[in-house]
Amino acid sequence: MQTIHDPAELERRKQGAALLLFGGEGCGVCRALKPQLEAMLANEFPALEGCYLDCQGQASALCAQEGVFSLPVVQVWFDGRKFAEFGRVFSLGQVREAIARPYRMAFGSE
Repeated sequence: MQTIHDPAELERRKQGAALLLFGGEGCGVCRALKPQLEAMLANEFPALEGCYLDCQGQASALCAQEGVFSLPVVQVWFDGRKFAEFGRVFSLGQVREAIARPYRMAFGSE
């Protein structure tokens, strides 16, 4: 996952196909979730970019600007539109299901 802390870079990533993980180094769930999301993207959705924002570090102001005040938060973006958002309590299955249809529409059966 690419670490993002610049607002312009975040906006550029949102215009493509991206999964954003808003997390923090002090968040145990975030630390456990990040490698699982990375594996899911690599194995099932390789064209989807994975981006990480450290809300307890360099990206704290950016996270607040994006309205993220509890962790973890996962957002799925395609072509500048947010297709899904999950916060605090969710499963990888829910994230996978939210990605599958728009991913197929954007990239075919990759």
